[in-house]
Amino acid sequence: MWNRIEDKVSRGERLSSEEGVYLLTEAPLVELGALANEVRNAKTDPRIVTYVIDTNPNYTNYCTVDCHFCAFYRKPGKPAADGYTHDVEGVMNMMESARKVGATTVLLQGGLNPEIPWSFYTDIIRESRKRYPEITPHFFSAPEIHQMMEVSGLDMRGVLQALYDAGQRTLPGGGAEILATRVRKRISIKKGGPDTWLDVHRTAHQVGMRSTATMMYGHVETPAEVVEHYDYIRALQDETKGFTAFVPWSYKRGNTPMESKVPVIAGSSQYFRMLASSRLYLDNFDHIQASWFSEGKKTGQISLQFGADDFGGTLFEENVHLATGHVNKTTVAEIETLIREAGFTPAQRTTLYDILKVGEGPEALSNLSDDVPLFVESLRELPAEYPAELEGEEPGDPLVMPR
Repeated sequence: MWNRIEDKVSRGERLSSEEGVYLLTEAPLVELGALANEVRNAKTDPRIVTYVIDTNPNYTNYCTVDCHFCAFYRKPGKPAADGYTHDVEGVMNMMESARKVGATTVLLQGGLNPEIPWSFYTDIIRESRKRYPEITPHFFSAPEIHQMMEVSGLDMRGVLQALYDAGQRTLPGGGAEILATRVRKRISIKKGGPDTWLDVHRTAHQVGMRSTATMMYGHVETPAEVVEHYDYIRALQDETKGFTAFVPWSYKRGNTPMESKVPVIAGSSQYFRMLASSRLYLDNFDHIQASWFSEGKKTGQISLQFGADDFGGTLFEENVHLATGHVNKTTVAEIETLIREAGFTPAQRTTLYDILKVGEGPEALSNLSDDVPLFVESLRELPAEYPAELEGEEPGDPLVMPR
C-alpha cells in the first residue's frame, strides 16, 4: 500500500478513501512526513514558514447549542456570574486592543445567543472597517451564520451577502469538528449534519469570501470518519476553490461535558499524521497550518517537518481553549525564533496568505537581541484528571500511533 501511495503522489494522482485510512493508521510515520514535505515544497516556498499576527476574542459566551466538547459556553436564561454579551462599542474596544499589539487579523466568534439582534453583526463589521481598516475582520463561524438566519429572517445567501456588503471578506472554519453524521450527532447534535457547515462555506465562496477548513479530532471519531471529513472539504474545494488553508487541532477535554467519555487524549504523533495525511490527501489545498498553540511549541516546531507550511497566529487573546485549562502564550519575537529553530525563515502574512514581511532566516539565531527568547516552552495548565500517558507516545515506540 505504501509503495502504491508513493507512486500515486509522484504522478500527481488523487488518493482514495482506503489509502487515506492507511495514512492515518499504518503508514510509516517518518516516511509519511518526508513524502508530505515533498508535496509541501512543490506547492510553497520550501524555505518559508508563514504566521499571522492575530487575536481571537469573543463577543458573547451565551449559547444554546450545548456542544459536548465545549467548556466555554453559558446557557441563556440561567444565572452565570461570568456570562457576558458585548455591544458594538465593546467589540470596538477589542479591536483597539488588537490594533495596539499590531494585529492584522481579528478572529471574532461567539456563542449562539438569541438575544443579539441581527443589526449587531453587520454593525460591528462596518465599524471595524471604518475605524480599523488595517485589520481584517475574520468574523463568525458557520453555526453563527445559522443563528443570524434565525434572527434576521434572511436565507443563507442573504445573510452572507449582507456581511460581504458590510465589508467582510473572509470566514473562519470553526464549527466543523468532524464532518461525519454519526460524530456530529454524538458531540454537537444541535449543529446538524455535515451539510450545515458545508453549505455555509459554499455560499460564502459564492458571494466572494474566502474561508478556512478546520477539523477538531481526537474524541469519538474513527479514521474512516476523518477521511470522510477530508472527502467533503476536498470536493468543496474542487467546486469553489474558496478555501485558503486546512487547520486541524486536537480536542481538549478538561471541564467539558464529554471528558469522561474520552479517556485517552490525542498525542503529538497523531497530530503529525493528521498534518501529513491532509497534505497528501487534500491535493487542492495550498496551505496546511501547524499549531504551536493547540499542540505545544515543541510539537509545533516538529510539525513543520510533516507537510505544514504555516505556523498559525499569535492568538494574543483566546478563551475557548482557556476554558478547558489549556493555556499557551507567545510573542511575535518568539514565533519567529521557533520557526528559525525549526530551520525555516519566518514570514508575516495576511489572512489571505499574502506575504507582508519576510524576516531573517535561521542564521539570525546567532545574533539574537535580548528581547528575543531562544526558546520558551508551552505554558499549559492541564486539569489533574488528564492521563499521564498520551496516545501515540508509548515508551520505546514514540512514532507509531495505535490503531
